[in-house]
Amino acid sequence: MQFLGLGVDAGIVYQTMIKYPKVSMVELSLWLAWPEERMNRAFTELEQVNLISPGWQGQEVAVLADPATALRDLLRQQEDVLARQQEDMERNRALVSTMLSEYDQALAERSEFPNQRVFGQEAVQTFADSLADSCTSEMMSFSPGGPPQGDQEEADRAEDLRLLKRGVRVRRLYLDSIANDTAALNYARWLVEQGGEVRTVPSLPVRMSIYDRSVGIVAIDPQRSAEGIMVLRGTGVLAALCAFFDFAWEPATELGAQSRRDPEGLTAQDREVLRQLSEGHTDAVIARKLGISVRTARRIIAELATRLSARSRFQLGVRVAEVGWLAGSARRD
Repeated sequence: MQFLGLGVDAGIVYQTMIKYPKVSMVELSLWLAWPEERMNRAFTELEQVNLISPGWQGQEVAVLADPATALRDLLRQQEDVLARQQEDMERNRALVSTMLSEYDQALAERSEFPNQRVFGQEAVQTFADSLADSCTSEMMSFSPGGPPQGDQEEADRAEDLRLLKRGVRVRRLYLDSIANDTAALNYARWLVEQGGEVRTVPSLPVRMSIYDRSVGIVAIDPQRSAEGIMVLRGTGVLAALCAFFDFAWEPATELGAQSRRDPEGLTAQDREVLRQLSEGHTDAVIARKLGISVRTARRIIAELATRLSARSRFQLGVRVAEVGWLAGSARRD
């Protein structure tokens, strides 16, 4: 009954009364072996949500309100709450989209260096190499696809070595899931051995690199990042991207460190799965965003549902909201 907003005790009492509608309150108290105060709290809660008729105090038998009407009313109230939350989320998405569009337009109008697009894998690689060769102090990147493999791996190794030998600070953020990819993990370890810095997070939005905090390249299509990039040079937008990177870097897990659990016993990956679920994503989409298999995503969801005694996705969402697991979890502690 908790998914309908009832406390545990009230739910137990109500389900017992549904099964034995003529049971007296004294008999019910003896069956449950609860003190009078605990029973009264449960009955008071049931009265407040109109599941039993008023005036039960002093009576021998608490009268159930018509379950067909009362339970439907209670369910309708929960549906209304969820509908309002969904409407708020859609309004927030629209507001953020509008603000970002206005911001990009303002930067484009005022920037001394107009943004540009580079298309084609070879052109993208050549452009990125030129930025790396001119970088003098710092290079930082989001790499949701993980370290390069195959022919691209050698090119990136050479680029990273050139940067590090010139004293450039190299920081790369990968997904936590590289721990399951031997080749990717070996590359990350090699980079750390050469003096680079590597941390991991549950999810990353898009492939992005920033050079000397003055020019950035962002994949136009997150699924095919090598085929086209947006080059960003405006002071305002670079400040925002750098702040975004620093925000993600600070709580990220150092390569090889054990995943930390917060006071609720959740890892950052657990919270990211819950966040993706709250946004309505499928198991396949969640797996892709976190760089894990669909089977692993489903295992994590099943484990979280078991912890909250939820038997469906809807019930899991309600229980997560009740215990506050997503409240204030934008950053990892």
